[in-house]
Amino acid sequence: MNFCLFTYNAFIRWLQANMLTCPLKKYLHIECPGCGLQRSFIALLNGDVRTSLQLYPATLPLLFLMVFTIFHLKYKFLHGAATIKYLYVGVAFVVLVFYIYKIVNHKIIA
Repeated sequence: MNFCLFTYNAFIRWLQANMLTCPLKKYLHIECPGCGLQRSFIALLNGDVRTSLQLYPATLPLLFLMVFTIFHLKYKFLHGAATIKYLYVGVAFVVLVFYIYKIVNHKIIA
């Protein structure tokens, strides 16, 4: 059990050390609508749901969409395709609202 926990923690540390750089932020000094997703996912892996939602509110809905899509591909739910479309629109809405919030409140242009 301790070996699994050590491996899990080592994986999280590896993720933190090897996060991708956003090209938009690097070259244009503007945050993109996806900025914060990596840090949010790592916070979620650490069990910190509150921080994860603060960093990027669309992480949980996006993960739910991906898991539902995988299950739909495996089990062919009756209205699965329509549900995926609505979930996709919902995730896009959350991303858009959060991005507008960042623009208005955080002055994302560095």
